[in-house]
Parts: sequence; structure tokens; C-alpha cells
Amino acid sequence: MSFVVELDQVQRVFEGPPAVEALQATDLYIKKNEYIAIVGPSGSGKSTLLHLLGLLDSPSSGTYYLNGIDTSALSERERAGMRATAIGFVFQSFHLLSHRTNVENVMLAEVYKPGSSKNRKQRAVDALEQVGLGHRLNAYPTTLSGGERQRVAVARALVGKPSLLLADEPTGNLDTRTGEQILSLFDDLHEAGLTLAVITHDDEVSQRAQRQIHIRDGVVTSLETSG
Repeated sequence: MSFVVELDQVQRVFEGPPAVEALQATDLYIKKNEYIAIVGPSGSGKSTLLHLLGLLDSPSSGTYYLNGIDTSALSERERAGMRATAIGFVFQSFHLLSHRTNVENVMLAEVYKPGSSKNRKQRAVDALEQVGLGHRLNAYPTTLSGGERQRVAVARALVGKPSLLLADEPTGNLDTRTGEQILSLFDDLHEAGLTLAVITHDDEVSQRAQRQIHIRDGVVTSLETSG
């Protein structure tokens, strides 16, 4: 069985006083092409877990294997390189540059990726076509709807062909209909073979995933499979 993510007794403690155990020792495995939802209320530890999975933070103890690589053994430069090549991020806020076209916003995702200058624009075009925005390549984010801007953000996350897509409350700034369109896009990406982890407090969003991971007070309390 091929795992993209393996957490082995991973814990995150923020130094005090008083010290805060944001994530208690956790074992978590995400298989290749699995679609999971991480569910919990505000302050439950969802963001801490996201930052660890995205290599934006390091565990206080335990080991995180990404694509079989022990990330704790990597230098900061190596971690940054792995983050750029193996992980795509989608956030609640779109984080697009208003003075750049859609295709330029997507291209910026590869600026710090080694050897990425060749065919960078074509990869950005391909990513925008993948999310249904091939007809808005040269438009600016300010001219787009919220759903379209989130699609540009998804394209930016996909352009490097990551092995793991992390989405943090991806429908939080969208109305119900537009949010449904983004979730349908995630369904399509999963069907195409992408591994997804969506952080959410919304039960309707989490039910789209194959598996729900519940977290409260830094503790993973249950693992459930959608029926």
C-alpha cells in the first residue's frame, strides 16, 4: 500500500508559559489518491495539523513521512523545495495579486521552484484549463466572481503537479451554489488521481470526502468512512 502521508506519533507543543499542546501524539496515514476531510471546531488543532502536513511547521516530536521521505531529516532549504514540488495549497482567502492576470498569478507559484522557467506559462495555461478557466487566462482577479477566483487559486496549487493538495476551508468565502461548484471540482481532481486533504468545520463539505478525521482539543478522536 502506497502512502503519501505517514504521521508517526507526531506532537506539536508551543512553548509557554504555559506550554500549549496543540496536537497530541498522533498517528495518521493518507493513502495515495485518498480524499480526506479533517473536521473540528475552532481551536481544535486543525490549523496546527495543516501547518505540519504542509511543512509550514515542524513537529515537537514524532516523525512525518511525505512520499516515504522523513521530513525531519531535511534542512530548511530541502523542506522548502519539497513544499514547492510535492504540496499544493488552497486557502479560504484566495491570495491572488490583483495587478497580475490569472495566468501570471498561476505562474508565480513556480517562481521559486528549481528549473521551472522552461514552459512555465504553458503549465499555467494547462492548469487554468483543468479548472475550467481556459477562457479567462488574461483577465484580472478583480473581474472574476468569488468562485472563479477560487478556481484560479486551485489552478495555482495544481500547476506544479503536487502529490498532495491541502485545502483550508476552501468554500468559507463562497455562497452555497459556488461552494458546491468548487467541491465538484475537487471530486473531479480526486477522480483524476489527486490526493486531497480538506480542513473544514462544515459537515456538508466533509461528507464529500472518503474519510473524515475528527479532531478536538488536539486529539484525533475518530476516523470514519463515508458510506
